[in-house]
Amino acid sequence: MPLLDLLLEAGNLKRLPRTGWLLRGVPNPESIADHSYRVALITLFLADELKVKGVDVNVERALKMALLHDLAEARITDIPLTAQYYIDKGKAEKKAAMELFIKTPKPGEYFRLWREYEEELSLEGRLVKFADKLEMLIQAYEYERAGFSNLDEFWGALDSLRESEFYEHFRELVEGLVALRKQNRLR
Repeated sequence: MPLLDLLLEAGNLKRLPRTGWLLRGVPNPESIADHSYRVALITLFLADELKVKGVDVNVERALKMALLHDLAEARITDIPLTAQYYIDKGKAEKKAAMELFIKTPKPGEYFRLWREYEEELSLEGRLVKFADKLEMLIQAYEYERAGFSNLDEFWGALDSLRESEFYEHFRELVEGLVALRKQNRLR
């Protein structure tokens, strides 16, 4: 049963750690599934807020992208930036995504949604990228608050958030996180 096989393979995401945190000395870091869950939550809340503000965003489409955005990592894992110098992560993820989505009832649709996210081809794809980076920064803050250091490189994603078309809508959220980080560092 192809769909059952896919669902079982997706379970890898619950066991696979986010390697960037491991490489920075965080023992037992969040799993890829932990990250993906909060990306989906952030996407839901941001998309609904954009709708309230009159932005024509397809919330269901954005949520589908958020749920699918890291599925290929069930096969290729969370390849850290240092390894990406040696291998083409994009090519590997594309192949894994194609092979995984073929097991679903709508392989073409799911692959197109995944690609829209990866290449930021739509408003919804760019929103999920924004949510993905925001989630990473929230996690970095949580690890710093727990006493882990050497996470400054992750905060480089702030520039991307501030340059995003969504920053004007979520400035308070982004800068609120920055303010919390500053307060934590003063302790």
